[in-house]
Amino acid sequence: MKIICIGRNYAAHAAELGNEVPSEPVLFCKPDSAIIQRGNPFVIPTFSNDIHYELELVVKVNRLGKHIQKSFANRYYTEVTLGIDFTARDVQEAMKKKGLPWERAKAFDNSAFVSDRFFEVSALSNPILFTLKKNGEVVQEGNSALMLFDFDAIIEEVSKVFTLKIGDLLFTGTPAGVGKVESGDVLEGFLFNEQVFSLRIV
Repeated sequence: MKIICIGRNYAAHAAELGNEVPSEPVLFCKPDSAIIQRGNPFVIPTFSNDIHYELELVVKVNRLGKHIQKSFANRYYTEVTLGIDFTARDVQEAMKKKGLPWERAKAFDNSAFVSDRFFEVSALSNPILFTLKKNGEVVQEGNSALMLFDFDAIIEEVSKVFTLKIGDLLFTGTPAGVGKVESGDVLEGFLFNEQVFSLRIV
């Protein structure tokens, strides 16, 4: 199972980090060891002093595919959920300044939370609205219509580079509002008005 992530897929998020809006999807990967096991909290790693949450829509691949045309991409997924791409922002900034890869900041153990509740895309209203609360306060609000590259465009682009396999997860980018987590925080994700997960930070 692969975790493939799309960076800078919302213009407002790119702007808040001072990044250019990309002309094609920015791709990076996380290993399967990045997944937080069900019921476990997120443990802040010792190598960073600035871990950020990034709420994202996560698409689950349901067919084997390579070089998938956008017009056929919707055949390769039926379910979506919410996840968090945890990022060591201080480490990432240091890597960017040196022109080095992001793996230290993005792919560390337990850097990917995925809700165990998946939803049929066909049963959801379009656009998909999603929200993150930290300690009961809304900190991120997402709207799939604001994605620079939609699900089908992501499938098309990713499948040019990676063979997609059943169970692969696509993190589709985060809206503006990312921020730091501290021990004791509680993060809650909502699809529309329905709570999808609650995650403790320790």
